Amino acid sequence: MTSRKVAGAALAYVGHYVIKSFGSFENLIENKSNLIPAAIIIGISAVMFVVGIVGCCSTLRESKCGLSCFFLIIMLIFAAEVTALVFSFIYRSKINGQFESPIRESLSKYNGEKNSETEAVDSMQTLLKCCGVKNYSDWTNTTYFSRNKTLPLSCCKNSSSPQCNGKPDQPDQFNTEGCEPKLEKFIQDVLTYAMLVVVAFAIIKFFGMVSVCAIFCKSRRSGYEPLYA
Repeated sequence: MTSRKVAGAALAYVGHYVIKSFGSFENLIENKSNLIPAAIIIGISAVMFVVGIVGCCSTLRESKCGLSCFFLIIMLIFAAEVTALVFSFIYRSKINGQFESPIRESLSKYNGEKNSETEAVDSMQTLLKCCGVKNYSDWTNTTYFSRNKTLPLSCCKNSSSPQCNGKPDQPDQFNTEGCEPKLEKFIQDVLTYAMLVVVAFAIIKFFGMVSVCAIFCKSRRSGYEPLYA
């Protein structure tokens, strides 16, 4: 029972990690269906706490009814994990080129003031250590640059450094990589991590179903006494 609680907690962490990772860039991610795998994973983790209790009691008592319910629950969890895996795989394959348009739109709305668009861009460029869409030169076509003649300080390799003032004549002070490829890689890495964890737990569930079948068959055989003439 303890191992299943630990497994449930591990899955809950994975689901939370995926949602938190996506939440950091929610203004730049238009397709919210990518959170479906995370929601399924968290749902599975909640069910696993109940499964731990049912499975422990059923195994100790070798209750046929309990073992049947336990097997059904494990099978449903296994199906849910496969579903989460399929959704993750589908979304991961559709990521390429998905972020260019929303990032460009966010750059065009950037004004350096405290608002959701500005904070989203600054957060992205700081966390991913990137600048612009493809590179820092994308900022030269924005309203912010035409008004200030500088790039945001979040483009700086070290935003607290007095040497980086945002002027484009100091390219060595900026992060040279664009945010689109870095954001794509980040999301793909998050989904890959989630997929590997789900695959591992799905394999465990499969062997769990085999074990329940073995216990059920053993219990069934022991319920019959041999007849002697």
